[in-house]
Amino acid sequence: MLKRTSAIQSFLKCSSNLTPQYTAEKYALKRGDYGALTQDDQNHLISLVNGKGIVGEKELEGYNVDWMRIVRGKSELLLKPETTQQVSSILKFCHSKNIAVVPQGGNTGLVGGSVPVFDEVILNTSLMNKVEKIDPVSGVVVAQAGCILDQLNSELAEHKLMMPLDLGAKGSCQLGGNISTNAGGLRLLRYGSLRGNVLGMEAVLADGTIVDCMQTLRKDNTGYDIKQHFIGSEGTLGIITKASVLCAALPSSVNLAFLSVNAFADVRRLFSRARDDLGEILSAFEFIDNSCLVCLEENLKLTPPVDQSPFAVVIETHGSNSTHDFEKLEAFLESVMNDGTVIDGCVAEDSQKATNWWQLRERMAESLMHDGYVYKYDVSVPLDKFYELVTVMRERLGEKVLRCVGYGHVGDSNLHINITTPAYSKEVDQLIEPFIFEWVSQVNGSISAEHGIGFKKTQFLHLSKSAEAIAQMRLLKNAMDPKNILNPYKVLPLL
Repeated sequence: MLKRTSAIQSFLKCSSNLTPQYTAEKYALKRGDYGALTQDDQNHLISLVNGKGIVGEKELEGYNVDWMRIVRGKSELLLKPETTQQVSSILKFCHSKNIAVVPQGGNTGLVGGSVPVFDEVILNTSLMNKVEKIDPVSGVVVAQAGCILDQLNSELAEHKLMMPLDLGAKGSCQLGGNISTNAGGLRLLRYGSLRGNVLGMEAVLADGTIVDCMQTLRKDNTGYDIKQHFIGSEGTLGIITKASVLCAALPSSVNLAFLSVNAFADVRRLFSRARDDLGEILSAFEFIDNSCLVCLEENLKLTPPVDQSPFAVVIETHGSNSTHDFEKLEAFLESVMNDGTVIDGCVAEDSQKATNWWQLRERMAESLMHDGYVYKYDVSVPLDKFYELVTVMRERLGEKVLRCVGYGHVGDSNLHINITTPAYSKEVDQLIEPFIFEWVSQVNGSISAEHGIGFKKTQFLHLSKSAEAIAQMRLLKNAMDPKNILNPYKVLPLL
């Protein structure tokens, strides 16, 4: 496997000096009718985790603010449980006192879902980080929610296995957060979503009830699949404490190609050819527009291995026969270069070159942050309209912004569109929203491809979900968390 540096760790270095406005003030929100945390409450909750807590808003700055440093809460208490029973005791007490709670893992989210809006208690799972079992025969791992993705992969590699997802934030993000947001990432094209790879789960409901669905079998056709309620629910229905995940075989053959393409129509054509010609070994198909490459060169001094063109494509293959895989990739590249689909390209000769090339994709967030303020959008758009959104937004925003760039996962129609200005601009913000979400809705896309709804997209949920679907979501929320103490103000539109 290729070893790649976590993009989020580099990104934090250039964003740590920003202090965002309080979310409640910025969005003129009213605090819900929740209990106020007394000194006695605080002392009791800290005792439930054997003193493993942090007190004081100033001391919690890194936990009250999202990693993009755009939203900011006012929590004065963070708890770090080590066991499911401790999580249960915390929620049971908070439920009895009507105290709101925010579950938090690595805090790598991009929609404000993992930080408080007001003074909610933060329940951080970072100490629940044990890998309980790895079965090399079935390929199933059982691990606690606080396991960091990169560290989990390191342990799995010893058994020639790997997690079925790969994210730029893998050095910080945690398994529980990955599952609660149904994280996608770079290799969903090959290995699918977490919904299909999570076999079992343990979660704690708002009243402290522990729900044990810790199945490790691939087939369990026994009624309702309760674990699916928690996958993608962003901690609003329960807090995930443990999961069993079906892992993929660690590939013994990995190849990476970096290609130049003249038009997005050629990117689409190239993807279709790659899917047909590379078949079972195609693991990732990423595109980066030229504006991204210019930003990377200007802000991070990173340059592509080929001459810049309107679009660059990164193709990765995973397999078990290095000779066969390389010959297959080589024949594919020769074909698409001969017919003009690709104008230039090269294949990484070793893992270090591959690592360097991946940085051109994974360090985009960091490079954009050097511009000042970043407006980040993660949407699904049908491939026939995919890049049109970037063009439309550039025309709409004009010289009011520094950059409007597009990159993402062509294989699963996931576009990341990022816009930068020297500082936050209300005018630019209002030109982007709700226009960008309405445009996506009109082409039958999704306002969130993989980051979730969190706090930032609740008012736009209706653009991707029908009124009837949202009503069913509310019924489920009311049934599982009638006091609405779990991650309030998130996912569902405020009433």
